[in-house]
Amino acid sequence: MTRHERWNALLGMLADAGRLSVEEAADRMAVSAATIRRDFDQLAQQQMLTRTRGGAVAQSVSYDLPLRYKTARHATEKQRIAAATAEMARPGAIIGLNGGTTTSEVARVLATRADLHAEGGSPAITIVTNALNIGTELAVRPHVKIVLTGGVPRPQSYELTGPLATGIFDHVTLDVAILGVNGVAVEHGATCHNEGEADVNRLMAERADQVVVVADGSKVGRRAFARICDTSRIDVLVTDGAVRDADVASFTEAGVRVVQV
Repeated sequence: MTRHERWNALLGMLADAGRLSVEEAADRMAVSAATIRRDFDQLAQQQMLTRTRGGAVAQSVSYDLPLRYKTARHATEKQRIAAATAEMARPGAIIGLNGGTTTSEVARVLATRADLHAEGGSPAITIVTNALNIGTELAVRPHVKIVLTGGVPRPQSYELTGPLATGIFDHVTLDVAILGVNGVAVEHGATCHNEGEADVNRLMAERADQVVVVADGSKVGRRAFARICDTSRIDVLVTDGAVRDADVASFTEAGVRVVQV
């Protein structure tokens, strides 16, 4: 396990438990207490946790950890979901992508799809996003026209929010909006933790001909604080095999096509 993989795991445990002792973390990670102390110290320097005598406690914002520390969570499932979702994009499409680990994986697949590399280096697809990390990764891809919203970035998720982020949607239309969420349930629709992100995501869905929600099984059947859109606005849910049959049936009955990978 690399240092960053270890940090991912530690921050995940802190997000769940709120507090960890050095001894508990060392036992669960199967490393020495000295290694955990160094990890805690380095993460505290980056303000990712608060150091205590004998351990660490989660920062108040740790429910929504920056993407560079979240990529190890359900990584295999997210990559399968991303591959299946990216296959839905046709050459010439205008695609909306919000921020998140799963949508970041979708962006990476789109960036490397051979059939989207148009001759002459001209853009084969257009991606409209409020995610700084997605914009940075795709800006160097000549076959992708990348359009970033304005706005103020949230350090927890790298998403741009506020009036400067929402204003762009008065001027664009989308073929498909691919939305990562913190929760999706038939009775509550698609939801996320932050109301500012929800505002941008809602407009992205409203401007799209098709809405695709990408969510690993841990998020299906759950709800978060801020509503993005009702279930009636979702056309496709791409998820993994961990979703309960009852949830799949409920979404199907609601008119949502469920793709499990």
